[in-house]
Amino acid sequence: QVQLVESGGGLVQAGGSLRLSCAASGRTSTVGWFRQAPGKEREFVASITWSGGTTAYAGSVKGRFTISRDNAKNTVYLRMNSLLAEDTAVYYCAANPNYSGSSYYYDYAYRGQGTQVTVSS
Repeated sequence: QVQLVESGGGLVQAGGSLRLSCAASGRTSTVGWFRQAPGKEREFVASITWSGGTTAYAGSVKGRFTISRDNAKNTVYLRMNSLLAEDTAVYYCAANPNYSGSSYYYDYAYRGQGTQVTVSS
C-alpha cells in the first residue's frame, strides 16, 4: 500500500500563488489532484501520467494551474497561480499503481488526507 501525503496548503490572497506537493511512499503511475469546497462535491483538478507526457486539467483551472512530477522523489506538484476565492477547498491527491487515469476520485487506488487552501478576496 502506497501512502500519499499532501503539503503546501495555506492562506493566500487572491491573485497569489501556492505550490502543493504530493509525496508518495513508493512508485506511482497516474496521479490526480482533486478538491472539495464546503458544501460541494469533490471535483477533479488535474492529472499526470508517470512520464509526465500526458496531463489533463479541469476547465476552471486550465491556464492557471500546472501539474508536474519528480519521479526520483516520488512527488507530484500542483503549481497554482492567479488564485481566486473560488479555489478555496481541501485539495487531495490520488494515485494509481498503473497507467489508469480518471477524473473520478474513487477510481484511484491510493488517496491522501488533503491539505487546506484558503484564498482571501
